[in-house]
Amino acid sequence: MALVQIAPGGTLSMEVLLTSTALVAFAEIGDKTMLLAIVLAARFKRHWAVLAGIFVATLANHALAAWAGSAVAGLLASRGFQIAVACGFIAMAAWTLVPDRYDDDADADKPSRYGPFLTTLIAFFIVEMGDKTQIATIALGARYQDVMMVAAGTTLGMMLANTPAVFGGEAITRVVPLKWVRAAAALIFLVLGLWTLIEAMGRP
Repeated sequence: MALVQIAPGGTLSMEVLLTSTALVAFAEIGDKTMLLAIVLAARFKRHWAVLAGIFVATLANHALAAWAGSAVAGLLASRGFQIAVACGFIAMAAWTLVPDRYDDDADADKPSRYGPFLTTLIAFFIVEMGDKTQIATIALGARYQDVMMVAAGTTLGMMLANTPAVFGGEAITRVVPLKWVRAAAALIFLVLGLWTLIEAMGRP
């Protein structure tokens, strides 16, 4: 089974996009950024503005993350680095099983001077730093070395997960069995990590 096919010139197939989308969409459900989306949507009551802020913040953050992963992989294209990436995916599988909490601050009920779009953009960009979905994007960038497809896929995955959160509000947390979704995300990370490890061990 091949997760990705490499064509002449290093161009990767659409499987990179689909893998990145699915992995991040599952990993995002129950994550603190999803809880932040619910809080912001309930606070501003401007769903489309909040969603636009999430999109721009995620695209910028994940493009940088995918580029960083790709750059590091290019510098350290070795079996040892590939094993490290595989271990990162496996560690992400364990981390995904841990529920996140988003602690709203005391000023949450006060009106924002920046409006819903800019407030969401800034908040999401900051909260996403060091988050499991950003780290997953770095790992995907390191594995596939295709910044555009990885960033597009992970951004699409974030939007697929957060759009229902924005429009559904807190009701979604009572409907979606988050523990099962986290388990599915962990399984995807684990499979990808093991497959990367098998590929690494087969290298000369």
